[in-house]
Amino acid sequence: MTPTWPVLAPAPDTPPAGPSHPHPGTGHILTRYADVHAALVDPSCRVPVAEPGLPGTLAGLRGAVSRFSAPADHPSRRAVGVAALAPLDPEALRGHAALLTAAALDAAHDRVDVVSALARRVPVRLLAVRLGFADPDAVVPAVAAVAAAYQPGAEPAVVRRADGAVAALTALAPPEPFEALANRIGLLVQACDATAGLICAGARHLLATAERPATGGDLVELLAEVLRLDPPVRGTRRITTAAVRLGGVDLPAGTPLLLRFDAANRDPVVFAEPDVFRPGRTVPALTFGAGPRGCPGQPHALRLAAGVLDVLRDRCRRVPGPVRYEPHPLLRVPTRLEVTPR
Repeated sequence: MTPTWPVLAPAPDTPPAGPSHPHPGTGHILTRYADVHAALVDPSCRVPVAEPGLPGTLAGLRGAVSRFSAPADHPSRRAVGVAALAPLDPEALRGHAALLTAAALDAAHDRVDVVSALARRVPVRLLAVRLGFADPDAVVPAVAAVAAAYQPGAEPAVVRRADGAVAALTALAPPEPFEALANRIGLLVQACDATAGLICAGARHLLATAERPATGGDLVELLAEVLRLDPPVRGTRRITTAAVRLGGVDLPAGTPLLLRFDAANRDPVVFAEPDVFRPGRTVPALTFGAGPRGCPGQPHALRLAAGVLDVLRDRCRRVPGPVRYEPHPLLRVPTRLEVTPR
């Protein structure tokens, strides 16, 4: 029997896929799949680069990670993260994530907040162990403090907490040059935000409630469609370094760009019935990026999330009710999302 898949409306502030257009304070917004993909792979569209900072501080971390690196520095820094992930078998991570999730449910005996107890904890703790950090339980809150200030514009008090957290993580990490350590910490920060958001989106859309039966199917394939329809990272920024034509518009050098994954992933030119949850689509969502800066941890993130959801789907129902999200222009992580045993 062919399943009847639900229609999932976009978040209220998701723009429709359409022509690129200027926006005050943002520069130029790209919402169509082809335009966003073009900007991701065009070397003239560069990630905003962080200035170097003192090692052991947030500024030092941001100035050393591949995420905010200039093109000349990016390949070597990215290689550190790729090498750190290479020994990690994604399916083994899935199994260990399931074990930690089961232990958390066993200890709770009642309602569990997926955000704090699982999504922001399990991936970071597991990766901290695999990446050689001491005291993984101390790593989890430290990474959360760094993640809160990782993007530019954080309040001074949040930055100060992040400085202390970077110093703590430096002390817990194996001895190595700070640039290499920074890129290991960067992997943990990505797990704290993006993977946590994916787990929460999966729990919201794939878990049964009292009113809705559980969704069957392979979880990794289902999560790929969750990534398309409810991406935890809704967009990214670029700046043009030369004159470039995007979306039929000629843009001069120095134009800030906002690339909206959430809109591009619902582009009707690319995805038939774009609001329908239909696993197995042949065109990938852009949520993990594309080109030389595409996320190298995609298989790890998908399987870490699947490990948590394997157990939740087997043992829990989601508590019905509205879901509220942390205030952030580009991340989509709930403030709380509860499950209860069946």
